[in-house]
Amino acid sequence: MRAIRHVRTRFGNIAYTEHGSGPCALFVHGVFLNGHLWRNVIDRVARTRRCIAIDLMAHGETEISTTQDVSFSAQAEMIATFCEALGLDEVDLVANDSGGGIAQIFAARFPERLRTLTLTNCDVHDNYPPKAFEATRAAVAQGKLGAMLQQMLSDVTVARSRFGIAYEKPERLSEDTIRKYLAPLVATPRRLRNLERWFISAEDCSATVAIEPELRQLMTPTLIVWGTADPFFGVEWAHWLHRTIPGARKVIELEGAKLFFPEERPDELASALLEHWRATADVRVEERRWA
Repeated sequence: MRAIRHVRTRFGNIAYTEHGSGPCALFVHGVFLNGHLWRNVIDRVARTRRCIAIDLMAHGETEISTTQDVSFSAQAEMIATFCEALGLDEVDLVANDSGGGIAQIFAARFPERLRTLTLTNCDVHDNYPPKAFEATRAAVAQGKLGAMLQQMLSDVTVARSRFGIAYEKPERLSEDTIRKYLAPLVATPRRLRNLERWFISAEDCSATVAIEPELRQLMTPTLIVWGTADPFFGVEWAHWLHRTIPGARKVIELEGAKLFFPEERPDELASALLEHWRATADVRVEERRWA
């Protein structure tokens, strides 16, 4: 188990884990999860990268005030500030789920901070909120979020049932992993309130729609890896990204994979990442050679 570190920023005390050495790869998770999502992928790429998995605001062990903006745009600004605090000039950014929407905003606003970008199943343009997420959003609106999370923590069967829509094989989801994801969310009333505010701030797709012009000019080498069985974010959105981002190199479709496939199918994602990073490094060497 890797030690959780913190860095103080104007946004709050941002939590992260770090493993490996080399150029930095920064991993961004989505709603309800935290940096633990990336553990299996990081184990497979840490020999070539300094891997940092961040906990977004209102998630994991990151601590913020109850007045801190937790919108997607603010999260992207926080990541930029986080990079400054750690002295990260360029990163290989890898993101999933709502973290992917945040990563696109980051890429649009801070392209100079990116060496490469990798997007897995995530919010894209006007596909948020997805219809498959409506029941969860309704529970939050009715004030049932805390009770729902506590029930999932106390009964692994319930947790697997509710998380199951995002996993190819939810029966393999361990109690330890469930606890690592959910326990921090309800550890204090402030954390639960901040998570509720996350849902309130992410009520529409305006932030991801607004960046389309910038994405259409984004030359950052971009890889798109997409599970084909995700009920939240259909594979058509992978191809939308590929058509929209000029730096997008290819789409890799993982047959039968669902939203949280980085946890379930790390070999395939790690292999794609290593190839993507190698190809980008080779191009940079060639560009320097002819400069």
